Amino acid sequence: MRVTQAIVLVGGKGTRLGAETLTTPKPLLEVAPGLRFLDVLLFELARHGLTDIILLAGHLGEAVEAAYAGKRVIEANVTVLRETSPQGTGGALRLATELLDPWFLMSNGDSLFEFNYRRLLAGLSPGITARIALREVPDPARYGAVTLKNGRITRFQEKSADLEGPALINGGVYALSRDVLRMISGPCSIEQDVFPKLASACRLGGEAFEGYFLDIGLPDTLVQARREIPSRTTRPCVFLDRDGVLNRDHGYTHLPDDLEWMPGAREAVRLINESGRYAIVVTNQAGVARGYFQEPTVHAFHARMQEELADAGAHIDAFYHCPFHEQGSIARYRIANHPDRKPNPGMLLRAMADWPIRRDGSFLVGDRQSDLEAAANAGVPGLAYSGKEPLDALVARALTGGA
Repeated sequence: MRVTQAIVLVGGKGTRLGAETLTTPKPLLEVAPGLRFLDVLLFELARHGLTDIILLAGHLGEAVEAAYAGKRVIEANVTVLRETSPQGTGGALRLATELLDPWFLMSNGDSLFEFNYRRLLAGLSPGITARIALREVPDPARYGAVTLKNGRITRFQEKSADLEGPALINGGVYALSRDVLRMISGPCSIEQDVFPKLASACRLGGEAFEGYFLDIGLPDTLVQARREIPSRTTRPCVFLDRDGVLNRDHGYTHLPDDLEWMPGAREAVRLINESGRYAIVVTNQAGVARGYFQEPTVHAFHARMQEELADAGAHIDAFYHCPFHEQGSIARYRIANHPDRKPNPGMLLRAMADWPIRRDGSFLVGDRQSDLEAAANAGVPGLAYSGKEPLDALVARALTGGA
């Protein structure tokens, strides 16, 4: 099951930030000129394949609506729903009752937790109603502490100056079943009123994740966000050839039902995701030019890949394909030496223009000389994959500087 819906809570007043939030909702505060905190969060959700994003607004909701209603982030469509009176983090969910999918991701709009959302979603099961992303912190006093045992959350400890760390805390990102609505009849806090009941019923899962974590609820942490987040808006990328690297190459492989993963391929993508790098596919697809299949079939094949990667707790950030070939039988695709066709670097360069990619730390994995030449022409290292070992072994070495 591939979850594609995300709910973001953006209704808080942010009173601890004083004058900063008198006329601007907390998630809409800028962390760099022209860059709102919420922009950063929505980008993270969208790149993980969450294509239906619903913002639940309250305080100064008209500003949220003006900025985001109908907006598109990568492939995600954004909807804004406004409550007429404060409903709390649980009650606000009722606004979306008619729109909720069977399972969805929910995130606080004033905190950023950079981790692999797909791994959280891959752990869903009929035995739970919710799953919380947890983060270990040295000082849990401000947040409260969470006890995790055998994948189930068994206890919540309230915020207290007496709490000592390190300890796990609620990271503010949840995978929720629509069934949680049965526990919400009015204004309430999902953290204080719903989650403890689920924990008592042994229906609350959890998993600890590493990754950058920051909420902007205090003046000091807002300053920290403005100091740290701008430098985090770019990251390295692992470019991946497709046929022969991710899936077995049977010769113009194109039917979704013919998808056969190379050993360790899905695990390799998950390693890339969890390293914080982008995972982007760049693939020559001359079968389109030769008339063997059409471009919608290429997209369908990639959609199948995303579905099966989701089951493994992984995702591809973007797919780039080149359908052109000088010997094509389809006139509009018959182009000699097209800049996108490897060994030309066009697909990599387009990805670098479309995404905030940092060349330092980026590399390409390919099984042909044309892949490695394309990487060199784009200014990034290329790693040759022979298929003699699981792909994740090669990628693991490269990510740790051992390749």
